[in-house]
Amino acid sequence: MRRNILLLTIVFFGVLGVVNSQNIAVSEEFPIKDMMMKYTSDNKAQTVLAGYRIQLLATTDRQKVERSMSKFKALFPSINVDWEHNKPYYKLRAGAYRTRLDAIRGLKTFKRDYPGAYTAKARINKSELL
Repeated sequence: MRRNILLLTIVFFGVLGVVNSQNIAVSEEFPIKDMMMKYTSDNKAQTVLAGYRIQLLATTDRQKVERSMSKFKALFPSINVDWEHNKPYYKLRAGAYRTRLDAIRGLKTFKRDYPGAYTAKARINKSELL
């Protein structure tokens, strides 16, 4: 009985060793290769993608937004902040996050100073994410 188990173990590991030592080469046809190259180049050329920012403030008063922006830059100098104007509101937004989960983590940092802050969908430049 012991001999049979030993023999089976040797055969099993021998087969496993042969399978692991084989090299597998995958070759695709030209239309597939061409399509993948186009897909890769299109994605590299894309500079803007969907992401999230944290909206700190929305108001109709431009001076209030500019004051809040100065305050934010003093409190968090390493985080990018900018405002945008969508009539009639000026929106102060900070950060650049790829996923909503990352934005929520960042939101916790700002909640003490900006209790009304929330995550908002935005178009993000890839360079801002780095």
